[in-house]
Order: sequence, then structure tokens, then C-alpha cells
Amino acid sequence: MTADVENSSPPRKEKESRRARGSRAGRPRAQMRWWRRMWRDRTVLLLALPGMAVIIVFQYLALGGNVIAFQDFQPYLGISESLWVGFENFQILVNGDPEFLNALRNTLIITALQTVIVFPAPIILALILHSLVSNKVRQLVQSVLYLPHFLSWVIVVAVFQQMLGGAGLLNNFLRANGWEPIDIIGNADVFYALITSQVIWKDTGWATILFLAVLAGIDKSLYEAAAVDGATRWHQTWHVTLPGMRPIIIMLFILKLGDSLSVGFEQLILQQDAVGAGVAQVLDTYVYNNGVVGGYWGVSAAVGLVKGVVGLILVLMANKIAHAFGEEGVYKA
Repeated sequence: MTADVENSSPPRKEKESRRARGSRAGRPRAQMRWWRRMWRDRTVLLLALPGMAVIIVFQYLALGGNVIAFQDFQPYLGISESLWVGFENFQILVNGDPEFLNALRNTLIITALQTVIVFPAPIILALILHSLVSNKVRQLVQSVLYLPHFLSWVIVVAVFQQMLGGAGLLNNFLRANGWEPIDIIGNADVFYALITSQVIWKDTGWATILFLAVLAGIDKSLYEAAAVDGATRWHQTWHVTLPGMRPIIIMLFILKLGDSLSVGFEQLILQQDAVGAGVAQVLDTYVYNNGVVGGYWGVSAAVGLVKGVVGLILVLMANKIAHAFGEEGVYKA
């Protein structure tokens, strides 16, 4: 028996040595395979270089411009010659400037409305479109709903003015029938409802694309099994459809939180004169009015920097919560 053990020992050692040599030899081959893939995909990588260069220059290198938040920046002096003031520009956040507090309040209100009303709208619309039996009807409805996304905010605001303005279609109809006209466009009391409806009309159809793609990827056998078990359409939606959509919903919600303090600069600046800064002034328009128009570049940069930091913190926190519920979120832990 001892002889058998001694005879079986060398082959085992030889296998281990071959395995070790194979792992050592596999590393250079893996490295070569990586470089081969780079060479194989060189055309695609070269085509991607311009886009990467634009992102690096205008997204990452531009972050260095945040240094003016700590300066009394003057454009004619430049960053190198402008006076350093430390955290003086950030005192507006602590001292409670009324104009800034008003912009912050409006931003938070609009953010809450867009989170509660606008964000679920494409999910609901995708579920409705997915339930349509006829593919032709579904494609027609999708084409009609996608169209507003390709219109600029200038055109969207003009369309709403032509429909709801003082001389718009609605008020002309009311006057023709002997009723009093309704002030909607210039009414500050309904401004939040107005801009929320504009966002829904413009972007909801386009936002359904991702959700429809996810719905198309859900296994049909799950619906068949649920139907066999006696599940109604509502139960199938709750137990099959929504769980299948949950990863993309969580990811988009996290990204929405990161951009939650940016609530439509162009849309609001176009309508600010009609309703006044009391309800139409948000952080983005505050930065524009005080920086570009007013010349307070350092204060505007400080507000923008704080807004970006808050957005980053919200993304990190939301992603951490997603991991706690077993979802990947934007990135893995």
C-alpha cells in the first residue's frame, strides 16, 4: 500500500506543476489577447475618440472652472489674475439671501412635482401602450407621442401660448360663447401646473422607449404561467411586469435624483417675464441672472458647485439604498 502511494505521488505533483506553469503562461497570453482585441477593434476605437475627446474637454476638464467659486472672478482678468476670496461667495447660502432662498424653494417644489407626477408618467404610458393588441395602432400612437420630444422649448412654449394664452384658442372659444377668458399663461397661481404639463407633453412619449424595450424582454411564459394560476391582468402587472421593470426604474430614478436640482432652465427663462421671478426663479435661472447678466460670477459658481455636490450625494445615497434592496443601481458595490 505504501508503494501505491509513492507511485501515485509523482503524477499528482506533475499535474500540479503543469497547472502552475499553465497559469503563469496564461497571464501573458491573456495580456496579448487584450492587445489583440484593441487592435481588432481599432476602427471602432478611432471612431469613438472624437466623442471621448468632447466628453473629456467639456465635462471633465471644465470641472476646473469651479475654482472661480473661491474667487472674485472678473472675465477680463481671468482665473490667474482674479482675487481669491476663499469661502466668501458661499456666505449667501448661510446668510439666507431672499432671492436665493426663493430660487431654492421654487426648485424644490418643481423637483417634487416632477418626481411624483412626471417620473411615473412614462411608466404608466408604457404599460398602456404595451397592452395594445394591434401593432399598427401601437406604432401610430408611439410616433405621435414621440414627436414633441424633438421640438425645442421655444416652440413648445409658443404652442402653449397659442392654445392657452390671452389671445389663444381656448380664450377665443370662451369669448365666442359669451364666457369669461381664463388667465393661464400669465397666472402665477397655476404656473407649476403649467410647466408640469409642458414637461409631460414634451418628454413622456420619448421616455417610454426604455420601458417598452424592457417590457418586450419579459418572458412571455411568465404571463402564461400566471394566467394558468388564475391571475388577473392586474395581478400579472403587479407580480410579473413591474418586477421585470424594477431594475431600470431604480436606475433611472437614481439618475433623476442626481439631476433633480436642474429643473429646466430654458423652459423657465422663456416664461419668467410672464409670471415674474417669484415663481419662475430657480437655481439655474438664479445662476444665469446673477452670473451672466449681473456679473457676480463667483457667487453663481458657488451656487452651481453646491448644487452639483448635492446631486452627487443624492446619487450615492440612492445607489446605496438600491444595493440594500438587492439591486445594482447605477454601479455595483
